[in-house]
Amino acid sequence: MAMEVDADDELLQDAGDAAYPTLDRQPSYYNPLDTFKLAKGDQKHYQQQYGDLYFLRLAKLKPAVEALADEEWKNFEIAGEKVRRVDRVLDVRQGELCWVAGTVYMDMPLKPNILDDISKDHWIAAPPPREKYVSPTGQDQTMLEDESGRLRLIGTPLQLSMLVTGCIIAVMGTENANGDFEVVDMKVPDLPRQPQRWERDEASTIISNGTGSKRKSNGEQKRTEGGKIAIVSGLGISGDQGDTLTLDLLMEYLLGEACGPSEQAEVSKISRLIIAGNSITEGTPLALREEERKASRKYGYDSSAYNPAPTTHFDNFLATLLPSIPVTLIPGETDPANVSMPQQPIHPAMFPRSRNYAAMPDAIEPGWFDSVTNPWEGDVDGWRLMGNGGQPIDDVFKYVEGDERLEMMESLLRWRCGAPTAPDTLWCYPFQDRDPFVMEECPHVYFVGNQPRYDTVVIEGPVGQLVRLICIPKFKETGEIVLLDTDTLETELVKFDVFESNS
Repeated sequence: MAMEVDADDELLQDAGDAAYPTLDRQPSYYNPLDTFKLAKGDQKHYQQQYGDLYFLRLAKLKPAVEALADEEWKNFEIAGEKVRRVDRVLDVRQGELCWVAGTVYMDMPLKPNILDDISKDHWIAAPPPREKYVSPTGQDQTMLEDESGRLRLIGTPLQLSMLVTGCIIAVMGTENANGDFEVVDMKVPDLPRQPQRWERDEASTIISNGTGSKRKSNGEQKRTEGGKIAIVSGLGISGDQGDTLTLDLLMEYLLGEACGPSEQAEVSKISRLIIAGNSITEGTPLALREEERKASRKYGYDSSAYNPAPTTHFDNFLATLLPSIPVTLIPGETDPANVSMPQQPIHPAMFPRSRNYAAMPDAIEPGWFDSVTNPWEGDVDGWRLMGNGGQPIDDVFKYVEGDERLEMMESLLRWRCGAPTAPDTLWCYPFQDRDPFVMEECPHVYFVGNQPRYDTVVIEGPVGQLVRLICIPKFKETGEIVLLDTDTLETELVKFDVFESNS
């Protein structure tokens, strides 16, 4: 394990007769939100059209971006011509300086389309998924659309800005003789209002304890100092013996068993573990002989080929940690949850040992083990946290050149949309009444799991909002977890590694 060893080699000393102090883990002030939970049972339908989702997003964000654009461009002039506002895209007139707001649509020939899904249904081999949708020959086009129609955009500001399908923007310029809108300047909604720390907890706070969760009034709060939150993603548990050693090191570190007394004092400050997706590898069926496979097949499903080892191993991992530290579990692309965004919580039935620490089905307060949605947001120790398993950022990556993940995360926040490419190229539920991906409030911490490498930065909003962005690496590939200080929101990287002997 690549971790700094205490100077006096505490782990190698004789235990002796000295009495060791008992360390108590700091409590976790935890107040989650149910922003992305879907209705259950027959109240959830998939017959609706997805187009309504774009109109909901435009109706919600258009006033915000128009307010910024009007403030910025109200006195703008070019060659004595003053810019004017246009309500609809199709009201733009050739040669007139104007600005208009709408939804971006990227017309990219390499994007997947419905014909690919049809070919799969007809058992025709579909092309492999592309790493990027960007056309190497420059055939991509940027469109601006609203309920009236669509307008093609050109200009230098588009090349200098990151844009994907589904984000709401306002553009200022003029239409040329070819019918294209030449953009002079562009505005996005930018960061929304950011709540103050402990804002939602002033009336009541949920404090995690060993038997569940307890709600305490503001007067009873004990706001501890020096707390930390551990965030990990991409555990990638497959059930094989080869992936257990590094995972055991992580477990022993969080429990304080792999440290000396001085390091244990630091570990005791970790008040919560957040697992940000891809805890289990993609399903790998058991290898069976052909006669066994035929005998066990029923209704086209081979029940005996199911491999329970990854889920069982993950359940044992959680059950070992939960008596000591509360866990928030966010599903990911490879986890046993629904594919479309927002992914709903992994059912506690998947964890027969760990579910004893989960809340009852009708409980209002969360349990010590909280299986949540992807994306997820909530308050931990007073700070608003928002995070996901990585799918929205991985999909945005396909629309743009380069691999600047922090820049993509910042763009999502400034667009005020947690998954702008849904439902175009990212599967999602066909919402009819609201778009939960539109950010109502700005988080203090925005983390994204299963990224190629660890990275972090603090960005600032137009009215002083400060947001800590964190790329959480895949633990199975890097052996890294991130510790977030709940006083300063500074981050610390802890790396675990197994050194193979050459002898």
